[in-house]
Amino acid sequence: MATIAHLSQRTPTVSIEELLAGFHPSYRFGEVSFETYRPDPSAPSQAEAVTKLKHFASHIGAAKGGFLGKLFGKKKTHKSGIYLDGGFGVGKTHLLASLWHLAPGRKAFGTFVEYTNLVGALSFRQTVEVLSTYSLVCIDEFELDDPGDTVLMSRLMRELSDAGVKIAATSNTLPGALGEGRFAAVDFQREIKVLAEQFDVHRVDGVDFRHRGLPDAPDPLEDSTIEVFAKERYGDKAFAIDEFSELAEHLSKVHPSRYRALIGDTDVLVLHNVETITEQSVALRFVVLADRLYDKDVPIVASGKPFSELFTPEMMAGGYQKKYFRAVSRLTALAREGQAGEPAL
Repeated sequence: MATIAHLSQRTPTVSIEELLAGFHPSYRFGEVSFETYRPDPSAPSQAEAVTKLKHFASHIGAAKGGFLGKLFGKKKTHKSGIYLDGGFGVGKTHLLASLWHLAPGRKAFGTFVEYTNLVGALSFRQTVEVLSTYSLVCIDEFELDDPGDTVLMSRLMRELSDAGVKIAATSNTLPGALGEGRFAAVDFQREIKVLAEQFDVHRVDGVDFRHRGLPDAPDPLEDSTIEVFAKERYGDKAFAIDEFSELAEHLSKVHPSRYRALIGDTDVLVLHNVETITEQSVALRFVVLADRLYDKDVPIVASGKPFSELFTPEMMAGGYQKKYFRAVSRLTALAREGQAGEPAL
């Protein structure tokens, strides 16, 4: 028998240990390595990135010195951070995850949003105290579209660097706009100010191995058929079945750091009556949910509006467009998987 649950009726509790245990590469990058990365011969910067990251990894776990150590101790001969700048789909996350797998000691891997959510769940000071015991902190998709969060992460990185923690980060560049990525490194260095000289910035060029622009969203199914369709396709899987409006409203009652636990045992998500989100706060929470669903590769079967219409045109063109673009891309991929059987890349 299939297991059926309703996410809108769940309010998970998550311990600090459980929160931290989630800071590892998603299943998509659970077993990657530098050996499984395939550099494009026409983009030498990709092979150069592998060499630089391997060299960076060789210094992880060395005696911690930090920023104060630079002032009063022996001068370091290697940088405390590395930043991969580049467009969408050139393998930056694969490279970052490969570094995480290779690095010794206690280490954390998460997106920019996951770290800001961690601070919200634990407090800034407790987050610093916990992560200061790590040898490496990897930040995927460093975002520059929210000034408050950017300042928060810059301060967090500075304090972790002072504690001798190695930091590796990648940029978040709008898909299909690779030219914009060439300015991301400049923006990153400006925002982290004091730390900038401690980061080795490497541009990863190349052609998007997935797609440029948004994939076509599948036509939504008739609402009366989606549960039967999902059960016929996925059999005895664990289903989460929710009314879209109820789930969107419920997300305001669950801290984003708990969204991973919210969908923890869900194999398939069935969404009734998807509608366009008009409130920014609701939209930003749904972006986080989309990331967690994509990390876990949860196929979606839905009725209502296609995910290409999930956010208003103003949102898709506004200051958070990178977040919304990513969410639409990922939800569309999961819907294509759920309704057409296409793997979500």
